[in-house]
Amino acid sequence: MGSIRTESRSTNTTFPLPFFCPKSCGSISLEYPFGIGDGCFRPGFNLTCRNHSTSAPRLFLGDGTIEVTRIDMNQGLAYIKPPTVVMGVDDEFKRASLIDLENWPYSLYLEEQMIRNAYQGLTSNRVYVVGCSAMASLVDLTTNKSISTRFSFCAASDPNQYSEWSDSNEEYFTLNLYSVSTTAMEVQLTRFSQTELHSVNTSSIKATIFNGDNDSDLEGVLNGSRTNVEATLVWYMNDHLSCEEAMNTDTYACLSQNSFCHGAFLDPFHSINSVGYLCRCSLGYQGNPYVLNGCQDINECNSTEKRLCYGICTNTEGGYTCTCAAGTSGDPKLAPCIPNNKNQTLLLGVIIGASTGIGLLLLCSSLLILRRKWKKRKQKKTREKYFHQNHGLLLQQLISTSEDFSERTKIFSLEEMEKATNNFDETRTRVLGRGGHGTVYKGILSDQRVVAVKKSKYVKQSEIDQFINEVAVLSQINHRNIVKLFGCCLETEVPLLIYEFISNGTLLDHLHIPDGNSILSWDDRLRIAVEAAGALAYLHSAASISIFHRDVKSSNVLLDDHLTAKISDFGSSRLIPLDQTHLLTAVQGTFGYLDPEYYQTSQLTEKSDVYSFGVILLELLTGKKPIFSTEYEHRLNLSMHFLQTVRANRPFDLIDDLVMKEATEEELIDMIGLVEMCLRLKGVKRPTMKEVEYKLQNLRRIRLKKTGHCLVKSDEETEHPPRDSPYGFSEVVDQANQGTSRNYTLEKEFMWSHHHPR
Repeated sequence: MGSIRTESRSTNTTFPLPFFCPKSCGSISLEYPFGIGDGCFRPGFNLTCRNHSTSAPRLFLGDGTIEVTRIDMNQGLAYIKPPTVVMGVDDEFKRASLIDLENWPYSLYLEEQMIRNAYQGLTSNRVYVVGCSAMASLVDLTTNKSISTRFSFCAASDPNQYSEWSDSNEEYFTLNLYSVSTTAMEVQLTRFSQTELHSVNTSSIKATIFNGDNDSDLEGVLNGSRTNVEATLVWYMNDHLSCEEAMNTDTYACLSQNSFCHGAFLDPFHSINSVGYLCRCSLGYQGNPYVLNGCQDINECNSTEKRLCYGICTNTEGGYTCTCAAGTSGDPKLAPCIPNNKNQTLLLGVIIGASTGIGLLLLCSSLLILRRKWKKRKQKKTREKYFHQNHGLLLQQLISTSEDFSERTKIFSLEEMEKATNNFDETRTRVLGRGGHGTVYKGILSDQRVVAVKKSKYVKQSEIDQFINEVAVLSQINHRNIVKLFGCCLETEVPLLIYEFISNGTLLDHLHIPDGNSILSWDDRLRIAVEAAGALAYLHSAASISIFHRDVKSSNVLLDDHLTAKISDFGSSRLIPLDQTHLLTAVQGTFGYLDPEYYQTSQLTEKSDVYSFGVILLELLTGKKPIFSTEYEHRLNLSMHFLQTVRANRPFDLIDDLVMKEATEEELIDMIGLVEMCLRLKGVKRPTMKEVEYKLQNLRRIRLKKTGHCLVKSDEETEHPPRDSPYGFSEVVDQANQGTSRNYTLEKEFMWSHHHPR
């Protein structure tokens, strides 16, 4: 169609419209988007009303070049007086603009548009040319290309003599505008002189546009005796090319709530060549979709044309319902309802239907209750099965025979755990951590104690007995630096462990802060090391049976609100009888902390925990992770890199800046020497955890003495150094004790280590 969009981007007119906006011009009613005067129309739809003293007012498009005879709001049409060009009798050629709709939201041709849910042809405009021996050409002014050319001769003697030369031997011919999409046309009229051909050429030549479908007396239209003819224009919204573009913009025209948008296409069947859009009221509504609340509900019950109902019609919003009256039946939308002669049969049917419904309801309710009971019974049996499978009776017997055991440990039911953990909620507020052994949930017991519930992923059936023993042993551990075991739950396939909840994260979190440096002071680091060493020494030797942790790392050292260390996660731990020194087991641990000797031999000893603890001491000294990246993105093993710097006599290169600032040189030398011994490749060359604990306590005692603080002893602190140590550890202890009265160099400190090759 080619109509150019108007450039206006102003917002929609304010509603309601100003009171001064005219509602009509003569007999023609005006509705928005059309209007007369500022603020009364949508851009591109302004009209002009001209009053005449001797005739009725006349309505024109825009500033008054094309006269409007009527406007159809439902179909989106504007009817105008036929544009006409006349060439006088004495003229041989004339060219003139026939119609110019450029920059206006109108078109002479839109093949068809959607009217509600059906397509309907809208315009049948044709160009009629009246006159003999004439040629007419239509030219597209937007492209300056010819649209169509036709001519005719009116022979005086033999009408058929020139039929093969002419398009028509009549005194008029037509130029069809089918599929013409231009918005501006001019007509060129030419008169032929054909005296020698006996042609008639003594009248004016006229070209005009009107809707041929309305013509029943074409001759009367062409000779001017019939004046009630019109040309048809299709109007549409042209601020955007499609509904998709127009929606959610401030110029979108379909303002009524019960309206919809439909595109204006040159080819509607294939939905191509879109030039704008139209607004229509939804099915069941009528009115003006271009104003707020313009589409109102149609009461179909009051219109036989809009309803199909042989029964009782009830209007609804946007539609209607049709039902049969009482005592009748049938489909009232297809045929009249039929009276019922057997009301008793109907009543019986109602009674049977109601009884059947109630019976089915009772049956479904009974089945639901029985299913719930069956499911509950099945769950109870499953829990009992797991309880016996996990040796719950054995654990109950252990609890009943030990008063201390029963006070510290409880066997919880699965129902208690589900309630405490909100059915093992997987949200971040409930999940404290996930690891290789399982998931740890935050739980709140009925007595309002906050606990950590560890749900393991798997456990071998052959290890259930050992698990019960571990629970029995761990429940008897009462050490301030070991996470307390409150109890367990045996009613699941994999038993649950319930520990005390430590709220301040792990040592790993406090040492290795993303995009930042740790603020743990040297005093705190030294105290945490003493507490963790004491807890591990207690597990190795002070408990009723030796416990090798097997997964000592900074993430398993929890810190409470006072930064007190708590050793946790005994999922990999193994119980060792006091008369054994090692245990053959599958290698398990965390890369960077794993004892190389244990990795090669699969022999787990207490010295495996010593090696892993040495890595933690190294983290406290350097602030680096066990596997860290250099500034060149090279990944290095912290332990190996540390030993290399020691051999190169550059151990201070790795020390954390905060530690270098707060610790004395003597303390650093003693700590470096201790770490070096813990990281020796051969386990027999490493100190015991008891010796490590004593060394760290001695370091802290000397530091507190220098700073004027007192060290308050706890029940777990070692008061005397271990005797008969085969590791030469007393030499380092002696050096530490003499550190307040003399200084010694790194060379002297590490010369001692050369007498004990690794």
